[in-house]
Amino acid sequence: MMERKIYLILTDTGTIFTRLIKMYTRKPYNHASLSFDSHFLQVYSFGRKRQRNPFIGGFVKESVSKGLLQNASCAIYSCHVTEEQYQKMQEFISKIEMEKHRYRYNLLGVFALPFQKKINRSHAFFCSQFVSTVLSEGNVVNLNKPACFVTPHDLQHSNPFQLVFQGRMSDFINVSEHHYQAALSDNHDWFGLLWRKIWSI
Repeated sequence: MMERKIYLILTDTGTIFTRLIKMYTRKPYNHASLSFDSHFLQVYSFGRKRQRNPFIGGFVKESVSKGLLQNASCAIYSCHVTEEQYQKMQEFISKIEMEKHRYRYNLLGVFALPFQKKINRSHAFFCSQFVSTVLSEGNVVNLNKPACFVTPHDLQHSNPFQLVFQGRMSDFINVSEHHYQAALSDNHDWFGLLWRKIWSI
C-alpha cells in the first residue's frame, strides 16, 4: 500500500499576540500548521491574513521563506499516512479553501481555552483547532478531546509524529536551499539528505 508523509510545523513568531498566548500555555510553540510536501510549498493553517493586523484572520496558505514564519523558532514533525488518509485530509482542506471567504479566525475560542469553555462557532478555527480537525478527518490522530481544546503542545506530543528539525526556520531554509539542487542531481531523497545534514550541524 502506498504511503505518504505529512508535516506538522510548530512555530513561535514572537509577535505580541503569541506572547500573550504563551503567558497562558507556558509552552515554546504557539502556532501550528500542516504541509503535505517535503519542500513546504503549501503550508496550511488559520491565522492572520495581514502580517501587521492580528485581528483579521482566517484560512491561510503560509510561506516558510517570508513573512512571520521566516525568522520564527520552530519544531518540525513528520509522520507516514496511507494514500486514503492523505486524500481525505486534502479533500477537507480543499473544501475549506474553496469557501475560505466564509471562514474566520476563532479568536473567541482562543480566549476561552484557559477556562476550558467549549464554544461552537460555525466556520471558525484557530490554528491548532484547524490542524487537529484535519488530522481527525484523516483518522491520523485522536487526542481524546474536542478540537476546540487542542493546543500546539498537544499536537507536539501526539503519536505518530516524529521530530525532524528544531531551531530557527531561517536556518532550516538556508540548509534546504543549499542542498536542494544537489539532492535532485544525485537523484536522492531531498528531505532525507536535509534531515541528516541538519542533525550533523
